[in-house]
Amino acid sequence: MTDLTLPGPPRTARLIPIVVTLCLTSFVAATYGFGMYLFAALLPDIRQTLGFDYGVAGIITGSAQAGFMLFALLGAFLAHRIGGAAVALLSAALCAACLLAVPVFANVVIVAALLTVLGGTAASAYVPIVELVAQSVPYSHRGKALGLISSGTSYGVFINGLLVPVFLSTGNWQGVYVTVGLITCGFVAIALVAFQRAGLLAAKTPAVEPSQGPKESQGFLKSFASAEPWVLMIWAITFLNGFTTLPFQSFLSPYLRDELGIGVELSSQVWTLIGFIGMFSGFFLGALADRIGIRWTLAMTYALVILACGLLLLVPSQWTILTAGVAFALAFYPIFGLVPGYIAKTPSRLSGTQIFSVANVTLGIGGILGNLAGGTSQTITQTFVPVYVAIAAMSLISIVLAIGLPQEREEVRAA
Repeated sequence: MTDLTLPGPPRTARLIPIVVTLCLTSFVAATYGFGMYLFAALLPDIRQTLGFDYGVAGIITGSAQAGFMLFALLGAFLAHRIGGAAVALLSAALCAACLLAVPVFANVVIVAALLTVLGGTAASAYVPIVELVAQSVPYSHRGKALGLISSGTSYGVFINGLLVPVFLSTGNWQGVYVTVGLITCGFVAIALVAFQRAGLLAAKTPAVEPSQGPKESQGFLKSFASAEPWVLMIWAITFLNGFTTLPFQSFLSPYLRDELGIGVELSSQVWTLIGFIGMFSGFFLGALADRIGIRWTLAMTYALVILACGLLLLVPSQWTILTAGVAFALAFYPIFGLVPGYIAKTPSRLSGTQIFSVANVTLGIGGILGNLAGGTSQTITQTFVPVYVAIAAMSLISIVLAIGLPQEREEVRAA
């Protein structure tokens, strides 16, 4: 399948999948890279300006995760009523507004509320992506498209890295938020034109999709009751994704610097390497998934997480630590494109948006529990070794689940 059934001249139609993919990638860069990760980069400066302690900072980051899960469900609810493209656009526009508003208020409660909404827009912008890719990208290229989109976070983080030193040199952290807010406004304007040209704004996310069989528009709990076994396996996988990969990066710097005594320079090099490789790993692993299948590619990413844990625990040295960073970057960013890619390629009684919205909730729950368990474990044992052993063990379970998934099948298009 190489031709799109979209209006417009053939050359324009061939460009539509590329343009839509780039627009969705920019949304992920804005909502994740700017909305969720910029606060951490500027935390010391924001804390000094607003006058709150790190305990409050923990509450703020926790509330952002709660906003993420709430908006994941809200995004699915709205997608069936106003369409996935509209939900993605509105989420990115709300993200831009909140980014521009953060430096305006000198009240920690208001800023916390804005950051909670920013965490939510990351979920609501991402939930409709499965449907939008299915509507605009040929089946044989969806792995690459979703892989690139999942790497959008690294592009946002990369932009943060360019802007933060420039503005902080003059003590103006507010300027970073204003700049990324304006950049996000540009993303929204471009995407609005692109989505209109692709016909995505005219199409609502259907409660019944003929191409994948009968479905019902259902609530959160009913989705579990009517889900096929492979859908339950996907939700288990996304829970484990949150339980393993999020704590891996949360405790990486403390493990390297506090436990192994690694200097700031090498620790920074690891994160720079992770961010740089993340800019490309999603696309290349997505392309591999289009050739060998998503199940085996997913299993490969979990094997890379196990490799990274092994290198950090068994032979920690400068080169093995850097190699562990490479292995983690090759795994982490593609994972979040491969899962929606599998959903988009596999028929179900539930819509892709329903499945993916619940998957985002299980991901968030896994991340919260994983970070909580990891922090508690370190407090009790005074070492991060059990944390990374548990991450490797859970990743092994993820490999078994990934291989056990049914083979993805090409959709049957409606006439």
